[in-house]
Amino acid sequence: MNKKLVFNPFLPLNEYIPDGEPHVFGDRVYLYGSHDKEGGETYCMLDYTVYSAPVSDLSDWRREGVIYRAKQDPDYGRRNYMYAPDVVRGNDGRYYLYYCMSGEYGKGGYHGPIQAAVCDTPAGQYEYLGFVRHPDGTPMLDYVCFDPAVINDDGVIRIYYGTQYPYEEEPDFRENEARIQEEMEMFGKSREEILGTKDSVMGPSMVVLQEDMLTIAEPARHIIPYRTKGTGFEDHPFYEGSSMRKIGQTYYFIYSSLQNHELCYATSKYPDKDFSFGGTIVSNGDIGFNGRTEEERLNMTGTTHGSIECINGKWYVFYHRLTHKSDYSRQACAESIEILPDGRIPQVEITSCGLNGGPLPAAGSYPAVIACHITNGNMPHGSNRIYTHSFPNVTNRGEDRFIGEIQDGTLIGYKYFIFDAKDKAENLGIVYQSTSSGAFEVRDGIKGTLAAEIPLEKTDGWKQETVKLNISDGVHPLYFFYKGTGVAELKEISFS
Repeated sequence: MNKKLVFNPFLPLNEYIPDGEPHVFGDRVYLYGSHDKEGGETYCMLDYTVYSAPVSDLSDWRREGVIYRAKQDPDYGRRNYMYAPDVVRGNDGRYYLYYCMSGEYGKGGYHGPIQAAVCDTPAGQYEYLGFVRHPDGTPMLDYVCFDPAVINDDGVIRIYYGTQYPYEEEPDFRENEARIQEEMEMFGKSREEILGTKDSVMGPSMVVLQEDMLTIAEPARHIIPYRTKGTGFEDHPFYEGSSMRKIGQTYYFIYSSLQNHELCYATSKYPDKDFSFGGTIVSNGDIGFNGRTEEERLNMTGTTHGSIECINGKWYVFYHRLTHKSDYSRQACAESIEILPDGRIPQVEITSCGLNGGPLPAAGSYPAVIACHITNGNMPHGSNRIYTHSFPNVTNRGEDRFIGEIQDGTLIGYKYFIFDAKDKAENLGIVYQSTSSGAFEVRDGIKGTLAAEIPLEKTDGWKQETVKLNISDGVHPLYFFYKGTGVAELKEISFS
């Protein structure tokens, strides 16, 4: 049986599941994550929905359905949105879901405990279990409970969590009244907690659970010191998005750095100390890849969160991209990665082909929104808002999903297509709309040779245009450069 093609984003184009935690259970890989709304108004507006695929065919993703609803949490009504979760198989064979609740725009998201739900199967109907607690039954609120990740470490259940903000690392910060007040308000902590916590309430932390999967077995602790100046973490300090994997006898801590566009990793022989910075695995703006700077970002960048997983003998990184000019509509993407013999993970570029196992064939049609690079040369970095100024972006009108607000100087890139000499694509087509005349120059790479020029005219609706394509056999990126006075929208590209 021939496998289907799969590209980034690899789930249906109307699906928005960021903060991906991939886990192989049995013969399937399951993607757990938050659930954004298409064109959403704030983070994580929808209930947890899981997709899975056979480990032998990463093109065949199946919607398992809603596994857990925000209304099942007793805190619902005060905090209505469920943020980045994780799932672990317990020692009893059941599956445990850990998450934190938040209000609109993240308000109160740092104030509550880590909550848990349980199910007999990886993607069944989870039922509320309780909150992570101290042995006396009070909620475990040590440090900042946020973005929990969980691992079954040879029978020991460990939860990793936390956040960190770029306050100055002055040694006398506890004498800074303004900072104390800011931490009290942001993290919902008392003055005594702020002043009485060694180092800081911020930073990545770990706690071990007892067999009931709720009660902590020992006090929580920092796994990386809050102060990173002079360490390997100085340029890529922890921000959020904890995730842990154990490969052989080495612990890999995957996290979103304070740069807020990259997934980084650190390694240690221990689960709770002595971590050394390893590097960047992926950036959703390709920043850092081949020396690319933040000013040269190739997408709107913003929150990223994800992890790595070995699937059928191969390693992949799962991350997300931004759409709709905000951090509120994020889509799952993935790339294959390599773990070198010395344990390093080289940074990978973001592509359109992702889980396909190779380049996409230059045949048939593709949604334009699988572009891995969309830029006007001055793309913003996302924040807790929806941008109103004009720049190219993935968006939708009803069931139409397209790249909108394309103006003079916009670059739209696809990596990679394979051109087969036996059935060579001779024509390149697009489906577009435009408010004025213009043209796409199509090149073999950002600075590559001209492969086609597609004229655009003013339209009253979607229009198809096809031109001759001049490109050699083999694997090539395709970059569309727009020149024109109007505003265009791109819905589809095709080869014939």
